Amino acid sequence: MGSRSEARAPGQASPVPAAGEQGRPVTVALAAVVQALESAGILVAAIMAGVAASQGKSYQNSSGIAITAIGIGTALVLTFVAVGVARVRHWSRTPALMTQFFTGVIGIYLVQGQRYEWGVPALVLAVAGLVLLFVRPSLRALAFTAKQSSAAAK
Repeated sequence: MGSRSEARAPGQASPVPAAGEQGRPVTVALAAVVQALESAGILVAAIMAGVAASQGKSYQNSSGIAITAIGIGTALVLTFVAVGVARVRHWSRTPALMTQFFTGVIGIYLVQGQRYEWGVPALVLAVAGLVLLFVRPSLRALAFTAKQSSAAAK
C-alpha cells in the first residue's frame, strides 16, 4: 500500500528546493526563446530557398535544394540547442553563444547588403541572446563548475 503522507493538501505550501537545486532563471528561459526564434528564422529562409529552387529562380536547381536541406538541418540543430538551454543543460551554453555570434555576423552582412528586414532583427536577436546568456543568473545556471565535473567523474 502506498502512503498518502507525501501528497499535499490543497492549501499546503510547496516544499522549498534544497540548496543545490535551482530553478530555471528567467534570463535562461528568454535566451531559449531567442534561440528558438533564430531557429524559426533559419527555417523560414530555408523554405523560401526551397520555393525559389522549385520555381527555377536559384542559380542552379541542385544548389537551391542543397541550401534548403542545409537550412532545415541547421534549424533542427538550433531547435535542439534551444531545448537544451530551456532545460538548463550545461552543454547548450557554448552552441548557444556561437549561434549568437554567427547570427550577429550574418545580421551585419545583411544590413551592409541593405536587407534591413532580415538584418536588423538578426542583430537584435544576436545582441539580446548574448546579453541573456552573459547575465549573472544565466552564467550561474549554465556554467559547468568544478563540483559538477567531479560528480560526473564518479
